[in-house]
Amino acid sequence: MTVFHPVEEEIEAPAKPVDVAIEVRGVTKRFRRYHDRRTNVKELFSPRRARVKRHDDFWALKGIDLDIPRGKTFGLIGHNGSGKSTLLKLVAGIHRPTEGTIVAHGRISAMLELGAGFHPEMSGRDNVYLNGSILGMTRKQIDAAMDDIIAFSGLEEFIDTPVKVYSSGMYVRLGFAIAVNLEPEILIVDEVIAVGDEEFQRRCFDHLYELRRRGVTIVLVTHSLGLVADLCDEAAWLDGGKLKAVGPSREVVDQYLSAVNRREAEAQPQPQPENNDAGVPADETEGRTPRRGSGEVRVTRVDYLDGDSQARPFLTTGQPCTIRISYQAVEAVPSVTFGLGFTTESGVQVAGPNSGYGEAAFAVQPGEGHVDFTLDSLPLQPGEFLVTTAAVDKGHPYDFLDRAFVLKVRADDVTEPGLVKLTGNWSLGPSVP
Repeated sequence: MTVFHPVEEEIEAPAKPVDVAIEVRGVTKRFRRYHDRRTNVKELFSPRRARVKRHDDFWALKGIDLDIPRGKTFGLIGHNGSGKSTLLKLVAGIHRPTEGTIVAHGRISAMLELGAGFHPEMSGRDNVYLNGSILGMTRKQIDAAMDDIIAFSGLEEFIDTPVKVYSSGMYVRLGFAIAVNLEPEILIVDEVIAVGDEEFQRRCFDHLYELRRRGVTIVLVTHSLGLVADLCDEAAWLDGGKLKAVGPSREVVDQYLSAVNRREAEAQPQPQPENNDAGVPADETEGRTPRRGSGEVRVTRVDYLDGDSQARPFLTTGQPCTIRISYQAVEAVPSVTFGLGFTTESGVQVAGPNSGYGEAAFAVQPGEGHVDFTLDSLPLQPGEFLVTTAAVDKGHPYDFLDRAFVLKVRADDVTEPGLVKLTGNWSLGPSVP
């Protein structure tokens, strides 16, 4: 059991339930941000300089209370600068909290930064011994794990080479191999797996699954919300150094996504009631995208409306919505088919719905108007899509704007792989002996 406390004297850790691996109580962490640095003796003793405040306090964590269950995989999420990595470094004993206590019930193995704890002049093999001794392992234990570490890292050819010549990917491979093969009881991982190649990442996740099966407590920081939802049992959301939510991983991820969507919407210019201005006028796209057609009917703008018919800067996966095409007609046109095209930024065509031909076509009168394409549930997954608009009559284009508009799609919950979300019902058939 490892205890970290902000004061110097030894404090005996209170007995805690066996189902808690890490206990965080009232933890606050303050850093000082210096505005300038004195570079000579004259500046050091200058009265004028002494009166100028040279630093201010930055509170990276503010009163965090958290229990991480034993044998579970626990995720920490939040935007950059929210305090996730700081909390991990406090748990690992790299920093000491300004206030509060952290009690870890078990030996901690940490993978926080590229090459953390590596000596650049030493070989990879010697760094394995160095890191193992830091983690409290005996040489006999390290010798027993050495072959597995080398094999897992895939650095057989370079294990006796000084690590100063390693690439960033080689650093990660060796560091992760050490962290997971030296019998950790608590494993701490801070967004470093993403640096490795695809094959190594798969190997890492397979090994993490094996560690989970063996009852190792894993604390993971990552910006991959899908990974948190799929891999983690529970999660905590940090925002501005404060704990915003903790609980089942998918519930916490959904709360975080909703907050991110709300902030993004608030940061966008709000639509004015008189013109419902949340879309893009077509005249702002001219000169940047091909436009063709005879011009009797011209698209003037595209707006994105939510289920309450309110204009929004983005739409949400799985939610009802309306895509409104505004147009202007210079004369009566008896048969107009309106169409939309959705294309990814890489050029993949996703869908191309239209309003129908023949009897299903619209008769358009002179003046301004709009047509709506309404969906009960938006199937597009989060991302940005280029939108094409068309007003045609059996192949004759009145107006065609190719990829002239941008549709932003966001999600309120964890998304699936792919461009679209397929809805359906799952059922389990009877087992055959």
